[in-house]
Amino acid sequence: MNILSTFVIPGIGLVLTLAFGILLGRTGRPYSGLLFNIHKLLAVAAVAATAVQMIRAFKGVVLSALSIALLALAALCVVALFLGGALMNTDKFDHAMLNTFHWIATAALIAALPAAVFLLARRV
Repeated sequence: MNILSTFVIPGIGLVLTLAFGILLGRTGRPYSGLLFNIHKLLAVAAVAATAVQMIRAFKGVVLSALSIALLALAALCVVALFLGGALMNTDKFDHAMLNTFHWIATAALIAALPAAVFLLARRV
């Protein structure tokens, strides 16, 4: 089986998380509780599925410095997205700034994670 095909489920989770995030953003504040919770649960599931697949697929593979840096960036983006998303649901911080932060972290994650998977897949 192709190593990239193992990331179909995490990819679907990411796409669904993005879709519900965009839908959530378009509905405006205050956020719909149902959409917000679906978005959060999909995000957690996508992160868990990605972590499990990464551990299974690349067990024993020697990591290059670039792939380690990309994986570290992806992990930081995930933490930033969870933190930013939680803060966006409160009224204590500037919503526009947090939304911009959320979009930047999302774009960085979408760039870093597939690049890391591609680099690691070439080594297997």
